[in-house]
Amino acid sequence: MSPHPDPDHQPQFYEGIPSKRFVAWLVDCVLIALICLLILPFTLFTGIFFFGLLMLVVGFAYRVITLASGSATWGMRLMAMEIRSAQDRPLDLGLAFAHTLGYSVSLAMPLLQVISVVLMCTSARRQGLTDMVLGTVPMNRRQRG
Repeated sequence: MSPHPDPDHQPQFYEGIPSKRFVAWLVDCVLIALICLLILPFTLFTGIFFFGLLMLVVGFAYRVITLASGSATWGMRLMAMEIRSAQDRPLDLGLAFAHTLGYSVSLAMPLLQVISVVLMCTSARRQGLTDMVLGTVPMNRRQRG
């Protein structure tokens, strides 16, 4: 039995997760681009020539750090959602790294990304491919008492 809320008895934890993930992803992309723009002067603007690589590296670090420090990126926090471990705990550094690595691999392979999006839209707990492999679950943030 899963320690996560049951989607049949507590659907409020999973309502709107696919669209929230998309909006969070857009917010995160903008934040990562802004961070990269702030870094450019420190590269004496040579970063313009490898801006794509800079976005990848900064994006990877951003996702690992934010997931490890609050189980959600800043975009996810804005959307009042989080990702929980298989034990229904916040992500630690190792799991945040693994989740980010899985996300990066999925982005690099369009077929995996399509499969992931289909799973997010159709699975009971709105898990993407990386979530299913790691046992992580995206959900609406619980009310803290």
